[in-house]
Amino acid sequence: MEMIKFFNVAKVYEGNNLAIDNATLSIEKGDFCFVTGPSGAGKSTFLKLILRQELPTKGQILVLGRNLSKLPMAQIPDFRRNIGFVFQDFKLLNRKTIYENVAIVLQILGTSFREQRLHVFEILRKVGLQHKLKSFPPMLSGGEQQRVAIARALINKPAILLADEPTGNLDPDLSLEIMEIFKSINRQGTTAVIATHDKELIRLIGGRIICLDRGQIVDDYTIVGGKK
Repeated sequence: MEMIKFFNVAKVYEGNNLAIDNATLSIEKGDFCFVTGPSGAGKSTFLKLILRQELPTKGQILVLGRNLSKLPMAQIPDFRRNIGFVFQDFKLLNRKTIYENVAIVLQILGTSFREQRLHVFEILRKVGLQHKLKSFPPMLSGGEQQRVAIARALINKPAILLADEPTGNLDPDLSLEIMEIFKSINRQGTTAVIATHDKELIRLIGGRIICLDRGQIVDDYTIVGGKK
């Protein structure tokens, strides 16, 4: 089943800045994909197009069977409920507890307090932070904060998980730990698309590798066990 499909997609910003150039690809249900390339290659734009933060200048994008260019503004929040997004800089609320940071998504959706408690504890247990419910983000390490951000992205059990340089601020050991969490979630059926420039991390984890250079898809392959 195709979860994401690009048809001849281009994205041009002001000043004739070409971020994505004639991209065509499909990402299937259950894929674990790295989007990689040098700085300015178009990795972040690629994710923003999937999330419908940006619209293509040319071409069509289908995500979960919906044509994003034809998606009414009123339906965007509902569409995004099926997508979790993890940022490099975590974007946690420092004055709210870890529980509150993760529960905020369910509060917006109108989930009952009892279900919020059950779901938040379950997802924090999966990332190994169930004992930090009452802590605040500044009290946690960088790796712990990123795990909270992952828990928040996954609390609504999205079909697709996007992550933009999620290990950019972490040391190699913590980076590997975070990627193993992503792999674990992927094995449960969530399609994962992760933008990173960390070639060593890609080699260690493996998966489908989509290489961008100046907005073009220049390679698309799979590595297993660290070998191309």
